[in-house]
Amino acid sequence: MSLSAKMIQAAEALSEAVDALRFAPPVAYVYNPIKYAWQPHREYLRRYADTPKRVVFLGMNPGPWGMAQTGVPFGEIDAVKNWMGIEKPVDIPFPEHPKRPILGFACEKSEVSGRRLWGLFAEAFPNAADFFADHFVLNYCPLVFMEESSRNRTPDKLPAAESAALFAACDLHLRRCIETLQPEWIVGVGGFAQARAKAALDGIDIQHGKVLHPSPASPAANRGWSEAASKQLAVQGIWQK
Repeated sequence: MSLSAKMIQAAEALSEAVDALRFAPPVAYVYNPIKYAWQPHREYLRRYADTPKRVVFLGMNPGPWGMAQTGVPFGEIDAVKNWMGIEKPVDIPFPEHPKRPILGFACEKSEVSGRRLWGLFAEAFPNAADFFADHFVLNYCPLVFMEESSRNRTPDKLPAAESAALFAACDLHLRRCIETLQPEWIVGVGGFAQARAKAALDGIDIQHGKVLHPSPASPAANRGWSEAASKQLAVQGIWQK
């Protein structure tokens, strides 16, 4: 079985596992883009997870205007469509929050975190294939959690009774991906992702790194995320510049 086929199989298993979970208020809506945006997600894996990697970047979970729309981690539409060359039909989750509609590649809103992350990679590697020859990007958790108000609720805010089963499924998926891609480095995009990577990959011979999360909610990221992240990658020896 090819590496991309193994990654697709792992994603299918993760989607099925998390679909069986239930979450109590204040979580009112849960989106699973691996399911309703399966076509572009599968294409991302088929096209770019077909070779071993040196570095895997790990995010927390999908954003409402990124992966929630495109099925690709940090999936800023312009980057997915015009840099990666992926544009596939996206279904609608049910139930759908009226303030967080899924429009797929027709969505006109921008995912700032994704614009910053993929913007840095596209600047360093104008051809996407050159980036993906040695790198890959995953999310730890595939689900989007929203409160009734449409406020985003991140996985680290879930009570232990709910996060235990979720994290077990996500840990298993991450281990399968790392065993498949065999990277030297796993780089957490933010502290939560790094902590979950260390827990999930305990016992696996891999180096752990971290970069500042590119969220616009981070004052440090807003002061120049690309420069800060590039410096962090160079200092840790992940990128040589």
